Amino acid sequence: MIVGVRFFLGWRTWAATDNTDNAETQKPLYTMKKTLTILAAVAVAVSAQAQELSNFRFGRKPIVSPEIQNDSVTFRLKADYATTVSLYGSWLPGYSGKIDMKRGPENIWSVKVAAPEPEIYAYKFIVDGTAVNDPSNVLMQRDGVSYLSMLLIDGERSENYKEANQRGTVTHMWYDSEVLGLNRRMTVYTPYGYEVNKKVKYPVLYLLHGGGGDEEAWTSMGRAAQILDNLIEKGLAEPMIVVMPNGNPGQQAACTLNLPVKDINFRDPAYAGIYVKSLCEEIVPFIEKNFRVIAKPESRAIAGLSMGGGHTISASLTYPEMFDWICPLSAAGSMTVEQATRLKNAGVKLYWIGCGNADFLFEGSNKLDATLTEAGLEHTYFVNDHGHEWRNWRLYLNTFARLLFK
Repeated sequence: MIVGVRFFLGWRTWAATDNTDNAETQKPLYTMKKTLTILAAVAVAVSAQAQELSNFRFGRKPIVSPEIQNDSVTFRLKADYATTVSLYGSWLPGYSGKIDMKRGPENIWSVKVAAPEPEIYAYKFIVDGTAVNDPSNVLMQRDGVSYLSMLLIDGERSENYKEANQRGTVTHMWYDSEVLGLNRRMTVYTPYGYEVNKKVKYPVLYLLHGGGGDEEAWTSMGRAAQILDNLIEKGLAEPMIVVMPNGNPGQQAACTLNLPVKDINFRDPAYAGIYVKSLCEEIVPFIEKNFRVIAKPESRAIAGLSMGGGHTISASLTYPEMFDWICPLSAAGSMTVEQATRLKNAGVKLYWIGCGNADFLFEGSNKLDATLTEAGLEHTYFVNDHGHEWRNWRLYLNTFARLLFK
């Protein structure tokens, strides 16, 4: 009896056999003719799989979109049967502006616009009233339940949003939450060299998303991994681990996993502060058990945007000796002078507030600034243009991350 495994390398055939008969019977299982037939079949199968994607463009000239040239950007879309096509971009005033596109040869619609300032933007096409993403652009972002085509305009402000030469690792981790009664997922960034330098321990930044986001928001929309990679590679930030949990207590993980969502009545007093409790009493210990971290307040930072800014404020007040570095961004939260005084006495090393002057939560940030000032808690209040949007939150991370753990 012969049990054989045959490997094909180029035009050569190799047979591995386990022979329970005599050596006379150890002959190739297939003739060369059959071997070539099998090789041809494999080639056809591989070719068919490759064509599964390329068929859509077979015989067509590739469409370049967006095409960035110096101070302009050209967008293109092939829409054979469309009657109207327009461009929507997040850089346009009021997030509602549209620019009409013109039909050209081969029914390729196009428009050339002035390049916006260096930053990352989202855009889409409106085809006869229906929004579609750019099929020629592989750069995408996910914001909640929406996928968006991405435009990156290169420049000083956006240079850290691109891929660095020395890149860290982004991992999805699952943990059991007794507080929330769920098996949940978080995203963890470890810096370049973490897997090699086995004896090195690192400080940790707990980075929280806003309402409508999840554990992937900061790596998708926020470019957190690219920002940290670039800052660390340039020596502008300390190497650190970044933990990005899911801040929706009823969710196990991002909606893309299509897992059941637990119904939680947040008006029930029993659920007051439940997520912050899980964050500080479950997630922090989980990270300190499973990663090489420096488990001390001076090596823990917490930051978050919008809802996550509220979680940041709440966590720092409920567990005042857990985090020495606190950064609420466009925060939905407040505190009293007495609470700020307790934080001051706890020895906070950095309290950094960021908010845009067009943000609907700007007044809340102004009040937080005033409260900290009255309590005598030294802090930084970073105010810039624009509103409640990712272009601000990326800038804030790119700014305060340089100050942590120094």
